[in-house]
Amino acid sequence: MSSLVPRSIFDDFFKDFAPAFYVRPLHGDALPDPSKIKIDVKEDDAAYTVHAEIPGVAKDDIQVSIDGNVVSLRAEVQQKDEKKEGEKVLRSERYYGAVERSFQLPADVDAAQAKAKYDNGVLTLTLPKKQSGATQRLKIE
Repeated sequence: MSSLVPRSIFDDFFKDFAPAFYVRPLHGDALPDPSKIKIDVKEDDAAYTVHAEIPGVAKDDIQVSIDGNVVSLRAEVQQKDEKKEGEKVLRSERYYGAVERSFQLPADVDAAQAKAKYDNGVLTLTLPKKQSGATQRLKIE
């Protein structure tokens, strides 16, 4: 199998220098950059609907906050290995991290009426628009 992987003249140097330094984590890739959390925002007369792709994160590790017309998403991951009885651990790697993304909507959101649902790595937010009061005309003196 080693003949299938291209080698460079530096491979032997780094192998002796730090044999485990360039090994990828057992758990795969870390969380994506905030710009790589893909979102779709749709609007109708009453509300905004947001679909955000946050795969590999438990529902309890996602936080959504709303401040006027700014929506913030935060996801935190803690990957842990479980040790089984009778096993000898030779190497154990874990990943801890968080990613956050904020975006602004054209109008304020009624946070009290907002709803969130997480299914198969997609967070769906239903964000009703805040109804402004009737327009009041000022009397000019």
